[in-house]
Amino acid sequence: MKLLVTGGAGFIGSHFIRYWLKRHPEDEITNLDLLTYAGNLENLKDVQDNKNYKFVKGDICDRDFVFDLVRDADLVVHFAAESHVDRSIIDPSAFIRTNVLGTQTLLDAVKEFGKRIHHVSTDEVFGALKPEDPAFDENTPYDPRSPYSASKAASDHLVRAYYHTYGIKMTISNCSNNYGSYMFPEKMLPLFISNLMEGKKVPVYGDGQQVRDWIHVLDHARGIDFVLQKGKIGETYCLGGNSELANLDVTKTLLKLMDKDESSIEFVKDRPGHDRRYAIDFSKAKNELGWEPEMKFEDGLKEMIDWYKQNQDWVERCKSGEYQKYYNKQYGS
Repeated sequence: MKLLVTGGAGFIGSHFIRYWLKRHPEDEITNLDLLTYAGNLENLKDVQDNKNYKFVKGDICDRDFVFDLVRDADLVVHFAAESHVDRSIIDPSAFIRTNVLGTQTLLDAVKEFGKRIHHVSTDEVFGALKPEDPAFDENTPYDPRSPYSASKAASDHLVRAYYHTYGIKMTISNCSNNYGSYMFPEKMLPLFISNLMEGKKVPVYGDGQQVRDWIHVLDHARGIDFVLQKGKIGETYCLGGNSELANLDVTKTLLKLMDKDESSIEFVKDRPGHDRRYAIDFSKAKNELGWEPEMKFEDGLKEMIDWYKQNQDWVERCKSGEYQKYYNKQYGS
């Protein structure tokens, strides 16, 4: 089988590619990525010489380019997205272009050539939960609160609309917060790990009681595999980590694992539109697909800390943009 993976140089996409090549060594993967700020081919150095892996640099909004790639694929796995909430608050337009118009371009190609697409989405499309509310599931109404989550909600709706209108072969997964190695340094956990390693404080928004569910990135990759192998066309599957924690509790766990005390916490002004609680009910994936998360949060966090300690050169190159300059020169800016 031939897979086209969009956004495969990013954090989650790169883990999925590595996972898939290991478990499906007979399959071929083409990785389409524009190599914007969070797309990093260093994430895939260990597979770059695999005969079944190929990288192409390109924009998912480039219609002719995308159509040529989809024509030659059997399956599209769509990770490509602008995904940082704070950045979306500063500049929503980039999120609309990539997450909405880019998804439409892929859908048009999938429709044209009769391919299957799996669309990777987020629990943020569902909005916020109160403490007493049941967790998000596949029937939860959409209520996005940030430009990022609104753009992802729009792309989800487009995928479903193309299924109902044109009969395309599609599935969707909505996941909770991913964590693990190769996570871009500006995200919460790697930022906190780096700050603590450098003797700096960690900035906690507001009172730190915003609750998130955390899923290890390899559990997520395995969940997508289960959807692709066993999922029903036209259906959505929620993938959670069974680790619902307040940000302050996550921070305290991180401090404990890194032998730091709570004096390293600095409470900062909360960001606009900051949802109070997300939680995922993955019963459908468990009952219909036989999938459930395997990694316990603290164990995964220990692994993540060790990886960042051993790969500070990667972190520094990400922060400086050094890798972007190299790969943009190699593949064209």
